[in-house]
Amino acid sequence: MKKSKAVFAPVNHHPRLRDAATVIVAGFLAGVAIPAVAGQTDPFSTQGLAASSMAGSVRHPQSAIPCENVQPSQTPLSLTDVVERALCNNPQTREAWANARAQAAQVGIGESAYLPSISIGGAVTRNRTDGGNSGAFGTATYNQQSVSASLSYLLVDFGARDAALENARQVLAALNSTQDATIQSVFLSAVQAYYQLFATQAAVASVKEAEKSALESLNAATARYNVGSGTPADKLQARTAYSQAMLNRIQAEGDARNAQGVLANSMGADANRTFAISPPSLQVADAQFERDIAGLIEEARRLRPDLAAAEAQVNAARANAEAVNSAGMPTVSLSTNLSHSDSGLSAPANDSALGVSVNFPLFTGYNTTYRIRAAQEQIETRLAQREKISQQVALDVWKAYQGVVTGTQAVTSSADLVSGAAQSERVALGRYKAGVGNILDLLIAQTALASARMQNIQAIYNWHIAKAALAQAMGKLDFPAIAASAPQQANP
Repeated sequence: MKKSKAVFAPVNHHPRLRDAATVIVAGFLAGVAIPAVAGQTDPFSTQGLAASSMAGSVRHPQSAIPCENVQPSQTPLSLTDVVERALCNNPQTREAWANARAQAAQVGIGESAYLPSISIGGAVTRNRTDGGNSGAFGTATYNQQSVSASLSYLLVDFGARDAALENARQVLAALNSTQDATIQSVFLSAVQAYYQLFATQAAVASVKEAEKSALESLNAATARYNVGSGTPADKLQARTAYSQAMLNRIQAEGDARNAQGVLANSMGADANRTFAISPPSLQVADAQFERDIAGLIEEARRLRPDLAAAEAQVNAARANAEAVNSAGMPTVSLSTNLSHSDSGLSAPANDSALGVSVNFPLFTGYNTTYRIRAAQEQIETRLAQREKISQQVALDVWKAYQGVVTGTQAVTSSADLVSGAAQSERVALGRYKAGVGNILDLLIAQTALASARMQNIQAIYNWHIAKAALAQAMGKLDFPAIAASAPQQANP
């Protein structure tokens, strides 16, 4: 049950009130309604509140990513080019941006609550009256016109509009941060796809070397068999090893083609689209890499956009609770109405009214009670989500940090492994050709060398990916983070 009290003053016989009502309606019609009709699409400038399509957290050498200038390139794409295209064309970033702009419009809705509502209406009717008996007049036909304008203005609501607007702004802040998180995720995916493409291409080169070595072993086994110093078993084992090397090469070439499709997809293109990609400038792994992990976690909690989004969601829930509490408070509104009618049969009639109404919700069937309770529990939910994300940030940083440390060690160890395996393979091949070694030792040495090369390739590229993953876990993955800062190392 709601208790309302309205005070309306007919102003037909009160010139001052009539003039005041006329000025109010006419003024707002001229100042508010007319600009809206004239095509004012964003009178509160809310679209500027949404983050740009390329978030400011992603620093670029030219300070902005000119998506409108990203055109098909006639030269091979660098890592920076790949990331630019991913950020500009990937539908995930466009979706996140559209969500932010939609919420910016919700802020405009909140702003509109502070303005009055104005409506105008009019009607034209044609009337016909026929005489019903001998004493009545004959048939009469006349036109009747009427026009009206009304205005309602919420004056006082004890903070409901303020809280609703703050809720909309905080949700927008959350979506802006979510957009930043999406951009960082797409950024990392593009970096991973780029390095993985060259890892698979290097793997193809490696297995081709292994295939070549297997063929050399088969030729050596065949030569020994032909001169009677080899056995049929040696020849069959060498042929089996060569067939396996061919199969490994076919599989590696398939992996490389898949990597090309993944890279194209990350740039928002069809997987069958082929791009010319320039090779990376591989950096030398820092053998002394060591950081203060506690400091990294604290820095990440300051920078991570998903944690900032969770904080904004907490603030939005608190603002929503304030809005729900304010719903149980009284409201004071101003209303005015002007109308004019003319039938042609009598003098035109002008009516006007100006009034103030007070509305106080006394009993809503406990609706407000449970809405308040739900809003309070929503705050607790958002707080728990924020804590969960905060813990996830710490875990992400820890795992990414360990990935860099492990990757650094793996690069050094795998390089030593390749060196030793290559020497072992050369010795085994020389011994076998000289007739003092056996085929099994040679095949084992060749398999070990092929495995060592593959591990070294993957270790090098995994280390570069791990560096980008650590930057993303820290919330500061940007173009300077992927720029080459060390002398170029020969591709494996």
